[in-house]
Amino acid sequence: MKRSRRWSDAYGKVDRLREYQLDEGIELIKQFAQRGKFDETVELTVNLGVDPRKADQMIRGTLTLPHGTGKAVRVLVLTKGEQQVEARDAGADYVGFDEYIEKIQNESWFEFDVVIATPDVMRDVGKLGRVLGPRGLMPNPKTGTVTMDVGQAVKEIKAGRIDFRVDRYGIIHIGVGKASFDVEKLRDNVREVMRTLHRMRPAAVKGVYVRRVTLSSTMSPGVRLERADAIGTTRANVIGA
Repeated sequence: MKRSRRWSDAYGKVDRLREYQLDEGIELIKQFAQRGKFDETVELTVNLGVDPRKADQMIRGTLTLPHGTGKAVRVLVLTKGEQQVEARDAGADYVGFDEYIEKIQNESWFEFDVVIATPDVMRDVGKLGRVLGPRGLMPNPKTGTVTMDVGQAVKEIKAGRIDFRVDRYGIIHIGVGKASFDVEKLRDNVREVMRTLHRMRPAAVKGVYVRRVTLSSTMSPGVRLERADAIGTTRANVIGA
């Protein structure tokens, strides 16, 4: 893949053999992003020592970033009756049922980032599984997107609640903010992710759990982070067990 001159210049400033302290890595990413023409997303990539093919090692869940993602999240709520009023009052971008089911099926409409549904409509929403599933948009009770409390779910998502799931290679990618965030906000968001993953360590995992932590922005190369500093704990707690 041919890289831009800007990316190549940034790559030349990164020591590939080094694990940077968290604040130092953030400063470096912010420096790279200053040359961009838009507010780049900062992404955390965590390589875990898990085998996602085994049910007892699947890492999946939700968390709320202390300072949000910096991204305006478009929420679609599929429900009927009083929950529609509740969803609108909470700030959902799109609220309805039949009209949006048809729009997705017939017009391939996907102008939303998260779908919330109430349990009573999931039988019909399930028909959208083939198109929503591959995009990671299918409502799921495990991520809090199948619920009767749609108002609270909308508020949490708008405030920065995100879903995450390990991919087939044992890697998790999570946007932790924007390059315009100050160092303290990005640090808090990164550590919230790392501590959440640390708490979710499966009992079946032996040896190294967190293998590599990398921070990057939309247009920058990755910067490896020192794993213990990224989580804010001792090295032994991250690597020893």
